[in-house]
Amino acid sequence: MRIAVMGAGGVGGYYGGMLARAGEDVTFIARGTHLDAMRSQGLTVKTSHVGEFTIPVSATSDPCGLAPVDLVLFCVKTYDTEPAARLIQPLIGDETVVLPLQNGVESPARIAGIVGVEHVIGGTTYVSSRVESPGVINQTWVYTAYLGELDGKQSRRTQRIAAAFDQAGVAAEIPPDIQVAMWSKHLAISAFAAVGCVTRLPRGVISSVPETASLNREIMREGLAVARAHGIPIADDFWEQQRRVGHSITDPMMRPSMYYDLEAGKPLELDDLLGVIIRLGQEHGVATPLTFAMYAALKPYANGKPELRKR
Repeated sequence: MRIAVMGAGGVGGYYGGMLARAGEDVTFIARGTHLDAMRSQGLTVKTSHVGEFTIPVSATSDPCGLAPVDLVLFCVKTYDTEPAARLIQPLIGDETVVLPLQNGVESPARIAGIVGVEHVIGGTTYVSSRVESPGVINQTWVYTAYLGELDGKQSRRTQRIAAAFDQAGVAAEIPPDIQVAMWSKHLAISAFAAVGCVTRLPRGVISSVPETASLNREIMREGLAVARAHGIPIADDFWEQQRRVGHSITDPMMRPSMYYDLEAGKPLELDDLLGVIIRLGQEHGVATPLTFAMYAALKPYANGKPELRKR
C-alpha cells in the first residue's frame, strides 16, 4: 500500500516505521529538526518487541507534491486535527482511507467534515511511544490497535489495513463496535493522563497507593457513566478488559503522553480528553466532579506553560 503518515511523532513514527520496515511504501509528513533528521539519517525505532532498527525513509513537510495514497495514518495531536486534515487533502483519492490513531473520540467526525465521511474510519491504539530525539522513536509498550468502519459494518478496506499491520508485526483488531473500542481507550487514558499529570508520578506509584489508584478508577467510572448516557454500549466487561491491558504493562515508570507535553511546556490535549467527558456529562445530566477537579487543576497549562505575572 501507499501510506502517508500525518504526524511522525511517537505513534506515527512507530506504526509508520514498522510498516516501512515490512516493505510498505510509506511517506512521513513531519516538520522541524525531526524532519531534518529523518531526511539525513533515516528513522530509528526502538521497540519493545523487535528491538531497534534504522531505515531510510521518505519524509516531507508539504504533501502537495505527493500523489493520492491508499491510507493516511493520522497521528497528530488532537488540537492540530483541523489544520492537519486540511493539509492532507492532496493525498485523498477516490479510494483513500484516513485512519486516526489519536487520543479522544471526536477526531473522526472532525476529519470527516474536511475530507469527507466516506474516507474516514475509526481507530485507536494502546501504545507508549514518543520521540526520544530528532529522528529517533522510543516505543516501550504496545497492546493493540483497533480500527473499524464508523457504522460498525465489516469492510474489505479495514481487513486490508489490519492485514498490513499484522504483516508488519504490530497487533491490530477489528472490533464489533469501533465506537466502544475508542471510548474504552478514551476513559482509560483520560483518567491516567489526569492523575499522572496532577501528581507528576508514573504508573507504578499511582497503582501502588490505594487512595491514588482509587482516584484513577473513580475518574474512569465517571467517564463510563457519561459514555453510556451518550449511547455508547460499553459492557460490564470493560473493567476486565482494562485489567488485562494493565497486566500487560511491565514498566512501572510508564507515563501518559500528556505528562511529557506538560513537562516540556507544550499545549495539552486537555479539552479533547477530560473536557469531552465534562461537556457530555453536562449535556446528559451526569455529574463528573472528580474529572472536573483534575481538569481545573490542569487548565492553566492547557496552552503551554503559563506566564506568571506579578499583580
